[in-house]
Amino acid sequence: MTKQTAVITGIGCISPNGVDKPHYFNALNRGISGIRRITSFPVETLPCQIAGEIQDFDPLIWISRKDAPHVPRTVPLGIAAATEALRDAGIDPAQLTAEERRRFGVLVGSGGGGVEFAERQYKLFFDETPYQNSVYAIPSNTMGTLSSELSMRFDLKGLSHVISTGCTSSTDAIGYAYHHLQAGRLDRVLCGGIDAPITPGTMTGFSLMKIISRAWNDQPDKASRPFSRNRDGFVLAEGAWLFLLERLDCALERGARIYAEVAGYGATCDAYHRVRLDESGEEPARAIQLAMQDAGLNPQTDAGTIDYINLHGTSTQLNDRTETRALKLAFGKQSYHIPSSSTKSMIGHPQGASGAAGVAAAICAMETGLLPPTLNLTDPDPDCDLDYVPDIGRRHSVEWAVCNCIGFGSKNSALVLKKWSG
Repeated sequence: MTKQTAVITGIGCISPNGVDKPHYFNALNRGISGIRRITSFPVETLPCQIAGEIQDFDPLIWISRKDAPHVPRTVPLGIAAATEALRDAGIDPAQLTAEERRRFGVLVGSGGGGVEFAERQYKLFFDETPYQNSVYAIPSNTMGTLSSELSMRFDLKGLSHVISTGCTSSTDAIGYAYHHLQAGRLDRVLCGGIDAPITPGTMTGFSLMKIISRAWNDQPDKASRPFSRNRDGFVLAEGAWLFLLERLDCALERGARIYAEVAGYGATCDAYHRVRLDESGEEPARAIQLAMQDAGLNPQTDAGTIDYINLHGTSTQLNDRTETRALKLAFGKQSYHIPSSSTKSMIGHPQGASGAAGVAAAICAMETGLLPPTLNLTDPDPDCDLDYVPDIGRRHSVEWAVCNCIGFGSKNSALVLKKWSG
């Protein structure tokens, strides 16, 4: 069977540094940080008091006041991003036929799902008024509720799945959506990543693991420092980045604007440790190579074809060194000539949504011809010696991009995007 081409025709972004696509793209181009002091709960006793928190977002625009106590924060974030992506693509769900709805899926990635909602419900149960919990305390706390809420909101009756593979969740969700479209099982998929893990429990848990930044509470915008010598951990973040993926023939038939083709996807596992990376970098490198092969590119001879890499770049000591090593294994000497950067330097680490945030950043580079910078890279780690586009965005034409993700549990995923040229 002939494989179908999967293309991106709509983008929605709800980010700490911009609560729609134009503002997110503008912030990336200008190197604007969305990291600040947390305001949603008291942080005075926490070692880390900062995050990529979205502070100018009103959930009641997207859900009713009556419904607000019964759903996690991920739901209004997801509805907002999905609405923008559909509008950007020129799709009005109310105008879809019954058959179009059956062939329109929802496939999103989330690391924490309803963790914020769960903490709220447990606090009610244990500390305040037992049995005054939401009647939806159980279903709204499951991962699956996130895609279900989007499917119900837009009346989409294709598959409705949530992929939860840690930090690689949204990269995997986009990869799975791409495969469904390739196989012709669906015509359209609303896909990407949504996470809202900024909670007292999550902040405390990451502090216990000693992988979250503690040294920059007084200078939040300086805290996320990927590949810098004095980095001291990642900064937690939240957000939603969703895309409309379509089969090419469907997009062309309706005259859609096409941003990019999802050309390849690869995933591997180190099978090594619950949280630590295998420092060899072999499996992240292999995930990139598999994605390139899936895109019809030879990792060795076609490495120079790649114009930009959006990195996982968490700002932890081990991750940044290992990812650098992986790029060298994947691309050889060419790795020194491919510009790459970490979006997390501007927004923090939105866990399972981070891959989707990176895909949006790569498309921004394709659209604007300006590479997003890696902020706070004034004193590079000697072990991190590639071109990370330090501090200031750079003019550069991008036709092919790689988006890389590395996650807890030794998971690795990569996507290859190709700018659409008609």
